[in-house]
Amino acid sequence: MDVLSFRDYCLSLPLTEESTPFDETTLVYKIGGKMYACADMNDFGQVAVKCDPDEAVRLRERYEEIGPAYHFNKTHWNGIRTAGDLPDAFIREQIRNSYLLVVRRSVTPRSLREEILRHVEEHGLPE
Repeated sequence: MDVLSFRDYCLSLPLTEESTPFDETTLVYKIGGKMYACADMNDFGQVAVKCDPDEAVRLRERYEEIGPAYHFNKTHWNGIRTAGDLPDAFIREQIRNSYLLVVRRSVTPRSLREEILRHVEEHGLPE
């Protein structure tokens, strides 16, 4: 996966917001004001995604390209190396899972969370 594919995929998810709050090169993607993915656009060697803690451990044990995300809570964030053997479809799946996790657990108010989930249910998410 390259940085343009990463960016295009994140922006294809409903109501995604893009920003660079940390510095000029770190792309951050949010839903409902809550971050679900980020990566450096100049040094695109890794993507950080939010993950259920138990699933995070399973993925880290199974794939050498996945580890705790640098500069993030190691329990809740995985770093996925983009130049490894993982297919783009797998990386997109992890981004999609992160997006849904954040919507279900972090987006407030409840009415916004329900609106997003209704949209996802009706239209689905891009593969």
